[in-house]
Amino acid sequence: MLTVHYDERVLDHDTGTALHEAAPSPWITAALPHTEGPQRISAMIDVLRAAPLASQLSFAGGREATIAELETVHNAAYIESVRVAAEAGGEWFTATTLLSERSWQPLLVAAGTALEAADTVLSGRSSTAYALVRPPGHHAQRAMADGYCFFNHAGLVAQRALDSGAKRVMIVDWDVHHGNGTQDLFYDRSDVLTISAHMNHGAWGPSHPQTGYRDEMGAGAGAGYNINVPLPLGAGDAAYLRVIDEVVVPAAERYRPDFLVLASGQDASAFDPNGRHNVTMAGFRKIGHRMRVLADAHTDGRFVGVQEGGYNPAYAAYCLLATLEGVLGAPATPDPLAYVPDQTTGLDEVIADASAQALAVSLPA
Repeated sequence: MLTVHYDERVLDHDTGTALHEAAPSPWITAALPHTEGPQRISAMIDVLRAAPLASQLSFAGGREATIAELETVHNAAYIESVRVAAEAGGEWFTATTLLSERSWQPLLVAAGTALEAADTVLSGRSSTAYALVRPPGHHAQRAMADGYCFFNHAGLVAQRALDSGAKRVMIVDWDVHHGNGTQDLFYDRSDVLTISAHMNHGAWGPSHPQTGYRDEMGAGAGAGYNINVPLPLGAGDAAYLRVIDEVVVPAAERYRPDFLVLASGQDASAFDPNGRHNVTMAGFRKIGHRMRVLADAHTDGRFVGVQEGGYNPAYAAYCLLATLEGVLGAPATPDPLAYVPDQTTGLDEVIADASAQALAVSLPA
């Protein structure tokens, strides 16, 4: 049984209309919704409740995070700036990241729901939990919003595990974009091993100065404990499974985590407007299964998944379903959309390089 934590108040974060993810175009009469809208999450909860897998899920609620909880990973002045901006009517924090006047409570609820999922596992009520929240969180840095993200849910969960007695936490992030915020939070620490597999997009401006390239390996006490795997566009199922088999698993064998956090995005799917990495439902199902095996091997089966990207509302919901089917060993739901072939040019070199770092990971002192 896996516990899905969901609080419908996260739908109240209003991203309004947009030209995909930027300000609306005055040339388009029928305004389009911002790509990080509530429909993608409402579709996910609909599918999870309606699919046969529902018999293997339990559903629980969420809550608002406290300011003190946010401060475990975020700068106090930054948190206050988000609150003040919302109360002032909202603002674009970056060219793609919109805060509305109604966003403050939904942001607190998203963070608190992730922490509720963590507490469900840490308390032993369930060995596995999933926080179905929005907006995503893995681009949120200690003192900076980025890529739709304001508070880093995976980081909050990891820190909660450490504060509850865990010694080593491993974060595995397969959202199609670099988990730069999570990297920022733990870059100089060895008590959290971060691994991000993502498209090779590089830095994208002042809010995202990190490149996600292989040379960003951590610093100081954290040197070697940040592993980036920038994948060629269209890499597909085979690439993501190779990352797990040749990078994640060897790193885990050496690091021996006692808690696992999964930054779960579906924007690497074949039909996502923000990704197009050609990962199919079958690929996501195998990712979920491998994560279950990894947790069973190292963390007594314990992990918390947090929702990240996934912007084709219909297909992203099915890809999340497939991921959890893999986690639970459930029968596969047929893929309703067509298959797109993998693109593997340039893959061997980046996998080999990341694998060499994984094999060099050691238990922190």
